[in-house]
Amino acid sequence: MRLFNTLTNKKEEFKPIEEGKVSIYICGPTVYNHAHIGNTRPMIVFDVLRRTFEYLGNDVTFVSNYTDVDDKIIKAAKAEGITEKELTDKYIKAYEDVRAGLNIEDPTYKPRVTETMPEIIDFIQALIDKGYAYEVDGDVYFRVTKVKEYGMLSGIKVEDLIAGASDRTLSVDDKKKESTTDFALWKKTNEGIQFDTPWSKGRPGWHTECVVMINKLFKDGKIDIHGGGQDLKFPHHENEIAQSMAYNGHPIANYWMHNQMINIDGEKMSKSLGNVLWAKDLIVEFGCNVFKWLMLSTHYRNPL
Repeated sequence: MRLFNTLTNKKEEFKPIEEGKVSIYICGPTVYNHAHIGNTRPMIVFDVLRRTFEYLGNDVTFVSNYTDVDDKIIKAAKAEGITEKELTDKYIKAYEDVRAGLNIEDPTYKPRVTETMPEIIDFIQALIDKGYAYEVDGDVYFRVTKVKEYGMLSGIKVEDLIAGASDRTLSVDDKKKESTTDFALWKKTNEGIQFDTPWSKGRPGWHTECVVMINKLFKDGKIDIHGGGQDLKFPHHENEIAQSMAYNGHPIANYWMHNQMINIDGEKMSKSLGNVLWAKDLIVEFGCNVFKWLMLSTHYRNPL
């Protein structure tokens, strides 16, 4: 088995950490709306990868999370007049229906951010204790410049990020940070679901959630393959690696894999642009097999 490793930008022979076992983590959705067809591309691509490993006789542990704490969730819950928990439960159910409708194997584990909060808080405190993070007015930020390997996945240099920040108007958050490159591990919040911490009532930063879930489920927080959409490569996956380097001393996974985006009329499809095709509708219209054939008819590293 040879895989294209986006960490090294080349095809490599796959060698698992433990012979006969494969560990895979795929970044899951932020559940504030239905799954669009773009959300199903990594579902389908990595299901094929998983099934291939299983066909070859491997024991696969496959994890994909649900992000059920987010500003978009707060906004959507208000718009629908329901609680955040009611909203996320509703759309997790809808996502599960799409997975079943596409005959995709259920993940071994489907952790939720809200169920991982004690571990997230402990992880952030450990980064503060190690000198990799600092608190300002109830917010906690990660010191990017302290990780010399930063940019190892994306190739983006810290000095370029600093130079880019000098060309724009700094936000209130930017002015609070030691450096504009630093990212939030914890946000003090006044609305929506809040959790008690030594720093403030609030919620975690997005980049911390996945790395903590991997730490919770896998020994030493190390896995064979970490995957997701190309749009997550930077900053999300780069920031995950930075935190793992600080906490564990390794870049989480030996192999990183990214699927390309789906474009509609030459533009990336996204809920924010409004050019969205819902997966649930197309599964009914075309059926599972045609839908999956279409999604797999283009190489996973090419735009569709």
